[in-house]
Amino acid sequence: MQGFEVVYLLTTHKRPYSLKKVLTFFNLKNMSVPHQKKKIFALIVASGLGNRFGGDLPKQYCPLNGKTVIYQAIVPFLNHPAIIGVQVVIGKGTEALYESALHDLNLLPVTYGGATRQESVFKGLQALKIHEPDFVLIHDAARPYVTSALIDRVIHTLDQAKACIPVISVTDTIKRIENSVVKETIDRSTLRRVQTPQGFDFRTIFSLHQQFSDKPTFTDDALLCETGGVPVHCVEGEEDNIKITVTKDLQAMIDIRVGNGIDVHQIGPGDGVTIFGCYIPCGFSLIGHSDADVGLHSITDALLGTIADADIGYHFSPKDERWRGADSAQFLKHAAERVRAAGGKINHIDATLIGEKPKVSPLREEMRQRVAEILEIDISRVSIKATTTEKLGFCGREEGLAAMATATVILG
Repeated sequence: MQGFEVVYLLTTHKRPYSLKKVLTFFNLKNMSVPHQKKKIFALIVASGLGNRFGGDLPKQYCPLNGKTVIYQAIVPFLNHPAIIGVQVVIGKGTEALYESALHDLNLLPVTYGGATRQESVFKGLQALKIHEPDFVLIHDAARPYVTSALIDRVIHTLDQAKACIPVISVTDTIKRIENSVVKETIDRSTLRRVQTPQGFDFRTIFSLHQQFSDKPTFTDDALLCETGGVPVHCVEGEEDNIKITVTKDLQAMIDIRVGNGIDVHQIGPGDGVTIFGCYIPCGFSLIGHSDADVGLHSITDALLGTIADADIGYHFSPKDERWRGADSAQFLKHAAERVRAAGGKINHIDATLIGEKPKVSPLREEMRQRVAEILEIDISRVSIKATTTEKLGFCGREEGLAAMATATVILG
C-alpha cells in the first residue's frame, strides 16, 4: 500500500501531477488501481453448528488466544482499508453467542443462514445486495488467521478476474485407494488445497447462486463458477490460514508464551532478607528501593515478558517514592492481573535463587505457597529451586544475590 500512498500524496498536492505521469515516473504504469474506487464487502460464513468439531460450543465461538475464533477471523477484514463493510451469516439460536463474541465490532446487521453452506452464502449475498457491492470476499469464520496480505492478493486479482481463490501446493504424495488397496499414485504437481477468502465479482457470484439455488450441494463458491463456466484465478494462499474442523485443530492453534526474568540485588548490612515473599532471618539484607525481593522481582519480569509488557522498572520506577520499601507481592500481583487482562492463564512458574546463602530448602514449600497465593494459582504450578556458583563471581563472593524465573502462560 505504500506505493498507493505515494501516488495519493503526489496527485493531491496543491500542484498535482497527473496519475499517468506519476505511475510512469515510478515505473508503475502497468499497475491497476481501480479497486480503490470499488465497493468491496466481506461475507463471513458462521452459520455452522460444528457437528464434526464436538464439544458444547460451535467452533467459531470457541476461545482462542484471548478472543473467539470468529472475532479473529473478522477483524482483518474490518481493519482492511479497501473493505467498506462486513456481513456475518449466523445460525438461528446462536444470537447470544454472536453478541457476546462480537458486540464491540462495527458490523452490518446480522443475517441468518440456511441448511447448507451454499444456502447460507446466498442469504448473505441477498443481505449485501442492497449495498450494490462491486466485489465480495467470502470467508469461513473457522479460519481465524487470515492476513491483510492475503486479502490484498485476492482483491488485486479481482481487478482482472471475476473469481479468485487462494491455494496451497500439495506436498504429500497422493494415492487413490479402493478397499484399502492403492489403485494409482496421482500427479500432485497440478493439485492444490483451496482456502478462503474467495473473491468474486458480486453480480457474477450472485447470479450463479440464483442459477444453482435448486442444487444446494456445492462445497465452495468457486465450484459454482467452475460449473457455470466462469474462470477461477488463483493466488498463493498461506499455510497459517488453517481451517478449524476438529478439536485438535483448535488445540494446535493455542498461543503458549514463555517469558524469562532475572534480578540481582546487592548484599548489605542487616538482619534478614525477604525472598519469594518469605522473610528469612540471616546476617545481612538486600539493598533495593522496595523490599528487594529478588525472587518475586524475577517472576514479575518473566510474567510481563509473556505479554511483551515492558519490565518491572517500567511499571514501578525505582525513582518513585511510592515504592520505597514496598512489598514486592503487589508488583507480582500487578503482573498477574496484566496477564489475565490480556486473556492469559498462568500455567507454570519455575524460579531459581542463585547465591551461597541463605538456604532455601527449609522454606521451599512456604515460598511455593506464597507465590501461588499471590498469583492465585495452584501450588503444583510453582517450582522454586536454589543453587550456588561454587564460590565464583559476585554471588560466590557473597556480594549479592540473583534470581532467574521462567513463566509459561497460555493465551486463550
